[in-house]
Amino acid sequence: MTPTPTATYRLQLQPAFPFARAAAVLPYLAGLGVSHLHLSPVLEAVPGSSHGYDVTDPTRVREELGGEEGLRALARAAREHGMGLVVDIVPNHMALVPRHSPALWDVLRHGPESPYARWFDIDWEAGGGRLLLPVLAGRFGDELPRLRITAADGGTVEYGEHRFPLRPGTAPAGGVADPVSVLDAQWYRLGWWRLARTELNHRRFFTVAELIGVRVEDPEVFDATHAKLLELVRDGVVAGLRVDHPDGLADPEAYLRRLAGATGGACWTVVEKILTGDERLPASWPVAGTTGYDALHRIDGLFTDPEGAAELAFQYREFTGLPGDRGGRWEPTRLRAAYRIAGHELVSEATALTRLAVRACAADPALRDHAPWALTAAIRELLVRLPVYRPYRTGADQVLTPAAAVAAKAVFTSAEESTAVDAVRDLVLGQAGGGPDREAFRARFAQTASAVRAKSVEDTAYYRWTPLLSANEVGGDPARPAVSPAEFHAYAARIARDLPATGTVLTTHDTKRSADVRAGIAVLSQVPERWAAFLERVTAEAARQPGGRAPDPQLAWTAWQTALGFGFPYEERLRAALLKGAREAALRTSWAEPDEAYEEALAAFVAAGPAGPPLHSVAEFARELEPYVRADVLGSVLLQLTMPGVPDVYQGTERDYRALVDPDNRAPFDEGPATAKTALTRAALTLRRERPEVFGASGTYTPLTVSGPAEAHCVAYCRTGEVVAAVTRLSLRLERAGGWRGTVVAVPDGTWTDPLSGRELRGGRPVAAAELFLDGPVALLVRERDAEAG
Repeated sequence: MTPTPTATYRLQLQPAFPFARAAAVLPYLAGLGVSHLHLSPVLEAVPGSSHGYDVTDPTRVREELGGEEGLRALARAAREHGMGLVVDIVPNHMALVPRHSPALWDVLRHGPESPYARWFDIDWEAGGGRLLLPVLAGRFGDELPRLRITAADGGTVEYGEHRFPLRPGTAPAGGVADPVSVLDAQWYRLGWWRLARTELNHRRFFTVAELIGVRVEDPEVFDATHAKLLELVRDGVVAGLRVDHPDGLADPEAYLRRLAGATGGACWTVVEKILTGDERLPASWPVAGTTGYDALHRIDGLFTDPEGAAELAFQYREFTGLPGDRGGRWEPTRLRAAYRIAGHELVSEATALTRLAVRACAADPALRDHAPWALTAAIRELLVRLPVYRPYRTGADQVLTPAAAVAAKAVFTSAEESTAVDAVRDLVLGQAGGGPDREAFRARFAQTASAVRAKSVEDTAYYRWTPLLSANEVGGDPARPAVSPAEFHAYAARIARDLPATGTVLTTHDTKRSADVRAGIAVLSQVPERWAAFLERVTAEAARQPGGRAPDPQLAWTAWQTALGFGFPYEERLRAALLKGAREAALRTSWAEPDEAYEEALAAFVAAGPAGPPLHSVAEFARELEPYVRADVLGSVLLQLTMPGVPDVYQGTERDYRALVDPDNRAPFDEGPATAKTALTRAALTLRRERPEVFGASGTYTPLTVSGPAEAHCVAYCRTGEVVAAVTRLSLRLERAGGWRGTVVAVPDGTWTDPLSGRELRGGRPVAAAELFLDGPVALLVRERDAEAG
């Protein structure tokens, strides 16, 4: 059994930062105190990819990063520094780029008879025996002159950067061939890109038609696509796995069991599972836990004031004037976004579900005569009402409840036709019996549910409802962004008991704002009245500049909050993030239907507003809030690095790190100047490495009693009787209330030392909070061990 990491450090590999450059930073990372290097995907991907999730060949290590020898050399160098490697794996999908994928090239040449055809989730029947490839910039007839057919390499079709093989026997044998006849004879159909929304006959990743689903539920496909990865595990190159998007798989638990069996339990494995509210990770999954978004939500929530957040929501509604379901209120906004995704963006998936439902119902006399339209409506109404990302075989009835069915039925005008909801629910819950079509429907419904939830919440509603942007993070709860100390302690105690080796994060390659940016925004929940005054001032200042009036008030609110949290508003980076947000929100512009006038107005507003003369007001307000933001930043870091779980430090975040949504947060690693956060990170990670038993599976988590008028402003706990962590929360409101005023913390008995300052403190007594936080807003204490105990 490979030892559980004490802490991991995430590096974003890309051609500009390959294995060799990762090896060069190992001495620095070892000195920081991490035990494992956490690498973004390492298998062959689309050339130039800056992230690696667009895998093209799972049987090879990516040459642009240094190839397999480069990875093995990195592993050897890591071992020399006492470190192992954790890699990110992508079992759900591959890039639909045939010219770079040997498996897909073969499928397009030989169709369903290809030995690789079973790899991919393709419904050949739905496509009339052909796979739709929506790559054309316009309709087929308009683009036909740009398609070039050649006899080279067995016959190919070229279109811009795309290249596709011809079916054997269809290549022109001389003379001028009719291009339409040749193309119609292929196992694929080249089509207009807009057809992806409604006509796809392959499963994709969310709404990305260029990523095709992989059928790892098939044992042969699992073996073929995981052979190289498992070889690296057996050879000791890889010691841990991060499983990307398990909810996209047909049966996540079965996949994880097969993976655990194949690795022989030799890998620490976590899954990118987004838990909603009080949802728990299925106890039957053979993994150490999640990648940590659930911890992120609890940590962020501690530094959010509930009353101030409610006041900001009120101000937001007044300032923007948005209707309740278009950004004015959270739940109506979420529901409307879910309808848009389920009924518009994922029409192909809904159509596939209807086909399966029709077949499943036709096989059972008791389920026959549900009209396809009614089944489609029932599927849509149940999908939008799921409170979690997807139902699992165990507990599905608790998330797809009778109450949800009643609400879904309410949209039908006929009570008799509304019984289609019961039929669909029974299929999802497995109460309609077994059979291939019913099992396929059950799996595909769950897979589609995760896509609907992710796209409607993370990628739509989060950009429409924005009163406090720091709350709009993966795994968060924008309707209830604050977390009390009692709730945090309860969560941490449960993790220590049930999932002590789960992951924890503050910033990832997928967070919409880095932890430092979120802290700079969350502090506004403590001063909503100052935010209102600031917003009024900068709005007036910007309006005096040409182009300084925002094209809509919601954009203005979002832009000023983002600029404040971002610090110095680099115009290009700020504009790119706001433009992406506006297109994701899809209220004024969108990816598919960009409104050029609106987007030009957005760019002009950024240039004249947050990045224009008012930036001086932004900088002034940011300076006023800086001490309180710093308290939250350091507090968040200390909590993540000492609470139960295995902390993952995203590249560069051990220093001051301000980044917005991808690709802004995916630049190559750059070792910058050390800060107070660096020193705190190094001290905490060194403790984890030197005293793994304190923080590991056998360690304990004990909340410390805080008493006094300011007790709500302190969160403190002890790990296994040897390490105390204490943080100040809502420090601005604490200061307004008059400070600690005699508040005390019950520090356990012993002599305690602060590893940063060297200051000693005697425990076994109530210690004044003012004394505990004498050197700053956080306290890390280590109990001196008796000489006999070592």
